[in-house]
Amino acid sequence: MPEIDIEIGGRTFQVACQQGEEHYLQAAAKMLDDEAAVLAAQIGRIPEARMLLMAGLMLADKTAGMQDKLREAEDAMAEKEAELAQLRDAPAPEPERIEVPVVPTAVTDTLAEIAARAEALAETVDGKAAG
Repeated sequence: MPEIDIEIGGRTFQVACQQGEEHYLQAAAKMLDDEAAVLAAQIGRIPEARMLLMAGLMLADKTAGMQDKLREAEDAMAEKEAELAQLRDAPAPEPERIEVPVVPTAVTDTLAEIAARAEALAETVDGKAAG
């Protein structure tokens, strides 16, 4: 079991860990050291046990806040997954029938005849106006 030296609040500690977990231990020690640095800047020099306790409590507070946010995100994600599953399982909507009005042939023929008469009348009027 390897032992590594970690520094927290300007003090060095020798800590044992499982083989291959040295990186995680150093990362955790860095987080604790960062909190201890904040305490030292605010309070000054304090006893080792109190510094470690307070730094640990500060980290625990941050962790609790992150756990709450994670729980909220997981709940929101579960809600969205349930909504997605419901949409996937829902039956396809019934096809909608759309009727397009069609003008009967008789009406178009009648309109064409009226247009032809209107053009003939316009030519007659133009002829009389010119002459």
